[in-house]
Amino acid sequence: MKALTWQGRRDVRVEEVPDPRIEEPTDAIVRITSTAICGSDLHLYEVLGPYLKPGDILGHEPMGVVEEVGSGVTRLKPGDRVVVPFNIACGQCWMCRRQLYAQCETTQVRDEGKGAALFGYTSLYGSVPGGQAEYLRVPHADFGPIVVPAHGADERWLYLSDILPTAWQAVKYADTPPGGTLAVFGLGPVGQFCARVARHLGVDRVIGLDLVPERLELARRHGVEVLDVRELDDVPGALVDLVDGRGPDAVIDAVGMEAHGSPTGKLAQAAAGLLPDRVAQNMIDRAGVDRLSVLHAALKAVRRGGTVSLSGVYGGEQDPMPMMEMFDRGIQLRMGQCHVRRWVDEILPLLDRDDDPLGVEDLRTHRMPLARAPEAYEMFQQKRDGCVKVVLEP
Repeated sequence: MKALTWQGRRDVRVEEVPDPRIEEPTDAIVRITSTAICGSDLHLYEVLGPYLKPGDILGHEPMGVVEEVGSGVTRLKPGDRVVVPFNIACGQCWMCRRQLYAQCETTQVRDEGKGAALFGYTSLYGSVPGGQAEYLRVPHADFGPIVVPAHGADERWLYLSDILPTAWQAVKYADTPPGGTLAVFGLGPVGQFCARVARHLGVDRVIGLDLVPERLELARRHGVEVLDVRELDDVPGALVDLVDGRGPDAVIDAVGMEAHGSPTGKLAQAAAGLLPDRVAQNMIDRAGVDRLSVLHAALKAVRRGGTVSLSGVYGGEQDPMPMMEMFDRGIQLRMGQCHVRRWVDEILPLLDRDDDPLGVEDLRTHRMPLARAPEAYEMFQQKRDGCVKVVLEP
């Protein structure tokens, strides 16, 4: 089959690789019909390369049709249309029974001290072949895959794999009070959905911040109040002034480790990328730092007693944080990988509505064949051609 493989920093290639096969009774093989590029895939393209090896198959936002199931899979059958969550969970362990699926104890990558295994996401999370491919082996298919209706375009359902439940969890964690204000830093795909989910769930005022004109316009189209950070000298101060002189009740950081405006963190990440993989891994594990400009801005903008919810991916071990200010102002901080299956029952009925309340059919800007995936990665990273979301078609 053809699959997108990592070959080095900013070097991904579509290659012929062996077809996946059933290895465990609880496996399924899914023929991929659509698979998206996630913002966190760009971390692999750049910062997290030391945890990949040439030939690793990328991608964790797939959907398709079940081709084959193992003997232990009874709830799926060949021909079922499914979305595959990005994290791999058993559904039965202590963590899964508490709906903490991103911490599944059956698939935890204990050698690396990490949570549940993820599709297509480095040795830190199990080196499981990903879904930017023609076929995907799905472990624990007796629990993970989400069966969706046969009708409707793939993009009506595709984002259940990651970014839509990730945004839903971020908004739930933000816990904006009735009549309150939520600010969303970063209007990439997750940030767009955060703003739309918040409005759907009744948040009174939603403010989105970004520096890319196309992203600002897309959010504005969905009724979000937007701020262009290029026009602001003091972003936290502007938010505080805009919201009663005290700041938003809650803030979502939908940007993560590669934020703009963090020259020291960018230099440290670049330096690690120039080292041999083993040395770079040790440096990142023990002394890694993130680009923290957005997180620090979120912490300074939120009102006293407010909540900052992190959906953007962070990976640093030595990140400096303004602890005195956070403590003094009583800020609550919530974060973590999304527990995808926890939110599916709440989201799925909305996707089957004709009025598309979350705007899932108004996010993708580019649909491209898998063969053009290297071009798509470059375009997405550089934010060229108005690129907000790319869906690949194997």
